[in-house]
Amino acid sequence: MLNSKEVEIITFLKEKPGASSKEIHESISFSISYATVKRILTKLINENLISTAGQGKGTRYFLSSAYELLEPIDLEEYFKNEIDERQIRESFNFQLMPDVLMKHAVFSGDELTRLSGLQELYRQNVSQLSKPEYKKELERLAIDLSWKSSQIEGNTYSLLETERLLKEKETAAGKTKEEAIMLLNHKEAIDFIINNPDYLIPLSVSKIEDIHGILVKDLAIDKNVRKRRVGISGTNYRPLDNDFQVSEALSNMCEMVNRKNNVFEKALLALALISYIQPFTDGNKRTARIVSNAILMHNQFCPVSFRTVDSVTYKKALLLFYEQNNISSFKEIFIDQFEFAVNTYF
Repeated sequence: MLNSKEVEIITFLKEKPGASSKEIHESISFSISYATVKRILTKLINENLISTAGQGKGTRYFLSSAYELLEPIDLEEYFKNEIDERQIRESFNFQLMPDVLMKHAVFSGDELTRLSGLQELYRQNVSQLSKPEYKKELERLAIDLSWKSSQIEGNTYSLLETERLLKEKETAAGKTKEEAIMLLNHKEAIDFIINNPDYLIPLSVSKIEDIHGILVKDLAIDKNVRKRRVGISGTNYRPLDNDFQVSEALSNMCEMVNRKNNVFEKALLALALISYIQPFTDGNKRTARIVSNAILMHNQFCPVSFRTVDSVTYKKALLLFYEQNNISSFKEIFIDQFEFAVNTYF
């Protein structure tokens, strides 16, 4: 989160875009040096929250066009307002991908340093594991991911019950057949990307449809890109309802993710945007989590199980992205879960 000095500078630039560093310093209510203001400005630039125009003494400061995407927002504070009280973007933002996400880095330099350090630790740890040891850890992660991904969607199997189902095909008493199928499909989808790590690369609509098809097999869910309207509980955001626009949005997302260079950014954007576009009648978030992991695994990066994420927090972070196109909370979840995976499984 931003500290009070950073918030004050951001607030000033909202009211007076194009201010000089001298004007910003003079506006600060705190007693801080000009050098400190310059350091804060540099930090905000590195975090992609503000941008500059001009050079030297003629440098002027503005809020970045990525500010709304990256601005730290307190989830609990945001959701104190009920659904009809929140001022939101109610329809799909066609400018989000070409004008914001394609042109700006989602992760700050410090965040990438943290993630890269964790990836290096993963690489070192894996290099010391035998093939059977690595396979065992990957199997453990796959079970955890199947459980948590299903739990986020309302599945009531416990982690222990999930392990019994996936290892011994033992269904849990008092649970529905559909819940067991959902979990078995998750495991099948994860096994598919483990055995075919290059399948989804480059990303395409048809390949995402294939993953979705595995996840919804034998469930009463339509396959392929939807041709009817869908609604999302808990929000007034309405996804696209024209099937041609839905297909185009998903295709544009694939093109953008393929063009991005940073693996972490590819994985996070796929995770968020498949959910945002809602290309299928159901199973969108499940598909997003598998596709995101496929991108990580294709590049020999640590996969993510999301095991310790709170389901409500996950949903709230996604709703914030839907309603404000703000990815800050969802990005934080991704970083924390990547760290958990590196430290827990490998």
